[in-house]
Amino acid sequence: MLQFRFAAESDIGLVRDHNEDSAFAGPYLLAVADGVGGAAAGEVASATTTYVVSALALAHPGTEPLGLLQSSIEESRTQLAAGIEADPARRGMATTLTAILTDGLRFGLAHIGDTRAYLLRAGGLQPLTHDHTLVQAMVDTGRITPEEAAASPHRHIVLQAVDGDSVPTPDLVWLDLREGDRLLLCSDGLTDLVADADIQRLLAVDSRRLAAFGLARAAIDAGGRDNVTCVVADLVDAEPVVGTGLLVGAARDLGNVVDPASVRPVRSA
Repeated sequence: MLQFRFAAESDIGLVRDHNEDSAFAGPYLLAVADGVGGAAAGEVASATTTYVVSALALAHPGTEPLGLLQSSIEESRTQLAAGIEADPARRGMATTLTAILTDGLRFGLAHIGDTRAYLLRAGGLQPLTHDHTLVQAMVDTGRITPEEAAASPHRHIVLQAVDGDSVPTPDLVWLDLREGDRLLLCSDGLTDLVADADIQRLLAVDSRRLAAFGLARAAIDAGGRDNVTCVVADLVDAEPVVGTGLLVGAARDLGNVVDPASVRPVRSA
């Protein structure tokens, strides 16, 4: 059965006073969420969404990945809406989400916002996601260049997010992954500050733990203007294991989750 061996690192950075990134890494699920900058309670949005996605994945092992990811996003929206109703000061809270789920054979990717996933295979780095941002849309239509996008003051404006008000249209795609692949899921605290060539070099370190630490450290050394979160995972073929995992960032504190006990199991995914 194909599954992940993983490591994860999350750092508050040098400028922010708290961490609005959340992540989960387990044998069958990898996920990174980043509270949308400038919005209220970003840590609540990212932690709640990460908790919901991981809880439902753990509760439904072997379920068709894309259907379960879609259901998880819908449940996350329900939880965020309940959180806003309970505390109106949270209105506007939102988060990005990038998640990869496997049933042991197939790999589904769900992506909303500007967190990213990369594949390292045979020494080459390949992006698996496409940013849902204003500047990326302008690049796609030829209005600005990638270099202009990287320097734009509007580069962090996301066009889609998980929140309690709107209904996002996530990218839901099947991935062609194989044993020996290495994956990186990360927040923009890494990709805003560390060039792809450096990401490729640091991700290629043999140790997953050292790779995750080195990537986060590179963002800190480059200025650490944002929270930074990196999940590094290798794809292996092994006997099934219990699907527990590791929470990092804001998701480590259940006080940031709207209502853990109210997450509803999926009836059909």
